[in-house]
Amino acid sequence: MLTDGLEWCGLLVDYCDVFISCLDSCSDDTDAMFGFSLSFKPDPEYNVYTRFMKSHRCYDLVPTSSKLVVFDTSLQVKKAFFALVSNGVRAAPLWDSKKQCFVGMLTITDFINILHRYYKSPLVQIYELEEHKIETWREVYLQDSFKPLVSISPNASLYDAVSSLLKHKIHRLPVIDPLTGNTLYILTHKRILKFLKLFISEMPKPGFLSQTLEELNIGTFHSIAVVHSDTPLYATLGIFVDQRVSALPVVDENGHVVDIYSKFDVINLAAEKTYNNLDITVTKALQHRSQYFEGVLTCRASETLEAIISRLVEAEVHRLVIVDEQEVVKGIVSLSDILQALVLTNGDDGKTTL
Repeated sequence: MLTDGLEWCGLLVDYCDVFISCLDSCSDDTDAMFGFSLSFKPDPEYNVYTRFMKSHRCYDLVPTSSKLVVFDTSLQVKKAFFALVSNGVRAAPLWDSKKQCFVGMLTITDFINILHRYYKSPLVQIYELEEHKIETWREVYLQDSFKPLVSISPNASLYDAVSSLLKHKIHRLPVIDPLTGNTLYILTHKRILKFLKLFISEMPKPGFLSQTLEELNIGTFHSIAVVHSDTPLYATLGIFVDQRVSALPVVDENGHVVDIYSKFDVINLAAEKTYNNLDITVTKALQHRSQYFEGVLTCRASETLEAIISRLVEAEVHRLVIVDEQEVVKGIVSLSDILQALVLTNGDDGKTTL
């Protein structure tokens, strides 16, 4: 069963208007609604973003109308990935008709794992991709390590959502109504940070926003996984599988970043039905990007956290490549790094709360 146009209705609140109206009202009302006072002076160690997240529910991010693709676990894997492409989504909840509940998510990571596990050569068809059902793949891949679906209630706080995303190291968190069992929305790091950015200028500004990535030690600066222009695609998929990263900077012989290959780029293999030849280079694979590519988005470790947040949100990307003056790769800063720093590291006690 494939549902490619489920429309879910929810309460959409214009938070900008609400926030502005609260600014015009008395401070006591503002304190009660948002969980923090707008009148006190900015404190470098004040946990304003943590309190903001705790005062908003996941339901606040659910749009009035959105398309949600749901797959039955009896669907063929190949058809499922083609459906992801045709519907322009990166993941879909999995419905088990026998258990009458959602049991997991099908993501691009599954597509990568299948290709890497079963690919042999350009001359041999990947039978498992062509014939396996989703439930068969899950049995083979998960074997005895079946884990329950990580989801969240629409009434849970955004703080709980951020904590769950980071604790379980997942990129998508289904919002499931506990009464109906319906999936209402899929929460992501990007959507949560974008929501926070709507109000960030109206909130007290913590001192750490003016500190640099280097000073705050935000990002990954050691053992950075990269690929070269001539790295075979199959080897690239292997790095995704083994190191559990979501993107790989493409560097030249001098270590200068020239491109980036992300997990999302892999779905183009399904879109163009070119997944039977993984011997091509990364450079060749990147020529099949379905969308316009404006270049690698980079930053410096000397830039402030505030500048990094603005760039991530405005560019609508999941990470920035940290480079030096010569454009040599020095690290990666991701959305999860940012949310960790804003919401959890600067928590109630000023320490990481996970």
